[in-house]
Amino acid sequence: MSKGFLVSLEGPEGAGKTSVLEALLPILEEKGVEVLTTREPGGVLIGEKIRQVILDPSHTQMDPKTELLLYIASRRQHLVEKVLPALEAGKLVIMDRFIDSSVAYQGFGRGLDIDAIDWLNHFVTDGLKPDLTLYFDIEVEEGLARIAANSDREVNRLDLEGLDLHKKVRQGYLSLLEKEGNRIAKIDASLPLEQVVEATKTVLFERMGLAK
Repeated sequence: MSKGFLVSLEGPEGAGKTSVLEALLPILEEKGVEVLTTREPGGVLIGEKIRQVILDPSHTQMDPKTELLLYIASRRQHLVEKVLPALEAGKLVIMDRFIDSSVAYQGFGRGLDIDAIDWLNHFVTDGLKPDLTLYFDIEVEEGLARIAANSDREVNRLDLEGLDLHKKVRQGYLSLLEKEGNRIAKIDASLPLEQVVEATKTVLFERMGLAK
């Protein structure tokens, strides 16, 4: 690749983004694609420290605007320290969550002003958007049931939220999909993992111009 390619993975809780990514990495490596995987919030030391504050189950008193600004601060540090250098080096960067999460969770989920969130996202990214966003869609109840059945997965503060918030988050993602369908590709995450991986690979390879 002559320049980097930025992919973000999005979806409600329990959509299986991590499992799909783990299955995709060997396939991409076989193709000779240099890949950097990272996550939000986190990815770098400062970002991981902010992540601990955001997701600590004991921080139930956190104000929604505080939550948003912590995500935004982590995003900026992560971007300048890790993501942008990798893109400049021509790598494929795959991020587990990015700008759309703030719109879905803090905008639709928490009820904060969407325009303000869009402005903050633009401010901290200098207008950078993913070349492709893979949205893994799943019914909220099914996603939360997966989390409950997976004893190895960390249980964070957002997992403890009520069903209503998670339903609003999913509606937020579906709204973004309708608005930015050229950038966001919907993947049916309710299917068996092998089928989800294959569907994801098809979309990713097509957008990157790679032969299957």
